[in-house]
Amino acid sequence: MLRQTGRLFAHMAVSMLISLSLLGTGAFAAEITDASGRVIHFDRPFTRIISLYSAHTDNFLAMGGVEALIGASKTENGAALPRFSYHDGTERFLAARPDLVVIRPMIERGYGKLMASLEARGITVISLQPTTIDEMMDYWVTLGLLSGHEEEAQAMVAEFEAETERIRQITDGLSHKRTVFFEAMHGKLRTFSHGSMGAWALTLAGGVNVAEDATPSKGSNIAIYGKERLLARGGTIDVYLVQEGRMNRVTREEIEKEPGFSLIRAVREGEIHFVDESLVSRPTPDLLDGVRCIGGILYPTLFKEITRGLADNG
Repeated sequence: MLRQTGRLFAHMAVSMLISLSLLGTGAFAAEITDASGRVIHFDRPFTRIISLYSAHTDNFLAMGGVEALIGASKTENGAALPRFSYHDGTERFLAARPDLVVIRPMIERGYGKLMASLEARGITVISLQPTTIDEMMDYWVTLGLLSGHEEEAQAMVAEFEAETERIRQITDGLSHKRTVFFEAMHGKLRTFSHGSMGAWALTLAGGVNVAEDATPSKGSNIAIYGKERLLARGGTIDVYLVQEGRMNRVTREEIEKEPGFSLIRAVREGEIHFVDESLVSRPTPDLLDGVRCIGGILYPTLFKEITRGLADNG
């Protein structure tokens, strides 16, 4: 049974909940606390937004907020927006006259002086980056509030939850589930820790995570698993799954020739598979495409049916 809409806001500040209740009366007043601890009050949506993280951009676009965006670092969906970078000087941002710049914590850590300069000149700066699925859905609603698309954001959440539940009901019924090691980064054999988006996608797709006990590095959802620990479980691993992209540029040949990896059954049997990191590591609705990609690797016939069902419902 799907969770009710009220669950969407369970992790949000009480002031945010109050502001949402006011919308029905025609009033608007919102307060959010961002990832850096800023408390931001606003009495109307922002209309000139620069997004410096592609996931923010793609989420704004997914909820129909293109008219509020005047610039972005990049976007995965090819929208034609002026490009901005945290390497740009304050003057370039000022020339565009934004009322909001949305960043993520790593930008603030590396370019805090630029962010402080923008704030000193009256530009609101908000840092956001969810790390869990529940946080991600609350984050979508926050982006909806910021851009004046809260209803569309709530619809995104409802659609995501409905499709998640549809897939879960199917994969929960699997009589035999395949065991997987999911490599996030080849160096030190890093994997996705419990609660991360990558681990969530693997589990929803019906995989059994051999590294379920991985302990995340501080401030990260990535865990160093280590070769010795992995090889000790090598005989149980059906599929060696690899996040592929900017974070992890390893090749199939490197994995096959890694000393000791002949002890991993999946490697011996050629069950090495790659999935685009943009589908498993970014807080966007594309995570469900990541689930379908992983599922198609683990259970090709089953996920053909799941994909067909999605097309029929569309």
